[in-house]
Amino acid sequence: MARHGRLEKSSPWRTIAKVATAVVGVIAVSGVSIAAYAVWDLSQTIKPSVTLGNESVLEGLPDVGAIDGGVNLLVIGSDSREGQGDGYGEDEEGTLNDVTMLLHIAEDHSHAAVVSFPRDMYVDVPECTDPQTGEELSAYNGKINSSLGRGGMACVVKTVEDLTGLTIPFAGVVQFNGVANLATAVGGVEVCVAERIEDDHTDTYLDPGTHSLSGLQALQFLRTRHGVGDGSDLGRISNQQVYMSSLARTLQSDGTLTDPVKLFGIAKVALANMTFSDSLGSVVNLVSIAKALKDTDLSQIAFVQYPTAYSGDGVVPVESAQIINLALQEDRPVVFDAEAQNNVSFGTVPDANQPVTEAPVEPEAPVEDPEAPVETEAPVDPAAPTVEALPSDVYGMTAAESRCSSGRTFADQ
Repeated sequence: MARHGRLEKSSPWRTIAKVATAVVGVIAVSGVSIAAYAVWDLSQTIKPSVTLGNESVLEGLPDVGAIDGGVNLLVIGSDSREGQGDGYGEDEEGTLNDVTMLLHIAEDHSHAAVVSFPRDMYVDVPECTDPQTGEELSAYNGKINSSLGRGGMACVVKTVEDLTGLTIPFAGVVQFNGVANLATAVGGVEVCVAERIEDDHTDTYLDPGTHSLSGLQALQFLRTRHGVGDGSDLGRISNQQVYMSSLARTLQSDGTLTDPVKLFGIAKVALANMTFSDSLGSVVNLVSIAKALKDTDLSQIAFVQYPTAYSGDGVVPVESAQIINLALQEDRPVVFDAEAQNNVSFGTVPDANQPVTEAPVEPEAPVEDPEAPVETEAPVDPAAPTVEALPSDVYGMTAAESRCSSGRTFADQ
C-alpha cells in the first residue's frame, strides 16, 4: 500500500505559522511588501477545518517542496445552495455529495489516478457521527451521494475508505461558487465539444469546437448531465474527465506547478472557497500536494470512472471495481482498453483535430552472424510497479489524451 505524505494536525496558530512559512517562496519572487500582505491575506481566508479521525497516519510536516510519499485525497462536490446566492435553484433532497472523486498519487510520484464514483451508486454507508449533534448514526445500504448529508465530510471519507480499502487522510468539500472561482483562478480551461450541448437545467449551451471556460461557464459545463452523452450521471463523469485532463495539461504546460506565485494565488482561492480536513487546511499542504504532480508524465495520470452496472434506480459496483481497488492499494499504474471509451453511449469521442501518430515501420531484421556473442535481456527491475491492464468495462482517459464531449441537443432529450 502506498505510504501517505506526512502532515500534522492543525491548530489556528500553527496554521498561520504554516502560512508564513509558505510565503517565504513568494518573497523570493514578489518582494517583502507583497509577501507581508500575503501572510495577512491568507490568515483571513482560512476556514475552520474538519477532523476525519484518521490523522494518526500522518507524521511531521513537509517543507514547501513536493510532499514526501503518496497521497490519497478525496474531493467532494456538494450540491448545497447555502450561501451560494441565486441562480442554482432550490435544495430538493438536502445536502448531497453530487461529486465524489479520489485523487491517488503514487509514493514515488511516477503516476496518479483520479477515480470518480457515480452519485447514484449503491454502497454500504458505515456508522457515522452526526457533526451537528454528535449522534451516532447506524450503517445502511444506500446511494453514495447520501453520505455527506448523513454525516458530513468524515462520513463520505469513511464510506470511500470502506469501499476501496484505502486510508484517506486528506479531504475537501467545495460548493458551486467555489468551483467557479477555482476555474477562474487557474486562468480557464479549454474543452473540446464534438456535438452541440443544450441543457436548460444548467444553462449550458456550447457549439461544436474548442471553448475556454472559466467562472460560471466552467461550473455549468461540469454540472451538465442532460446535455452530454446519454443524459446520465455516467455521461456527466465522462464530460468532467474532458475538463480535468485538459486542466492537467494546462497546469503542466504553463508552468503553474513550478511557479510559487501562481500556486499561492490558486491556494488562496481554494482556502477561501473550500472546507478542508485538518490535515489539508493550509497553503503549505495544498502547494506540497500540487507540486507532487509537476513531473508526472501526463500519460501516467489516469481519470477512471468507478465501474458499475445499472440496478433499479441506481447503479452498483461490478467485479472490475475490485481490480481498481487493488491497483490503488498496491500503488500500481493502470492502462485502459484502447477501444472501451469509444463503445459506450455515455462516453466521449477522440479529438479529430489532434494529429494521429502513425505506428513506426519495423526495419528488416539483419542477417544473424552465428559467431556473434548472444545478447542477454536487461534484468527486470523488481522495484518497478506492475501495470494493471483494465478490462473493457472500465472507462476513462489519461491526461495525455485530448477527447471531446459528446453533446446532446433538445431533440435528443
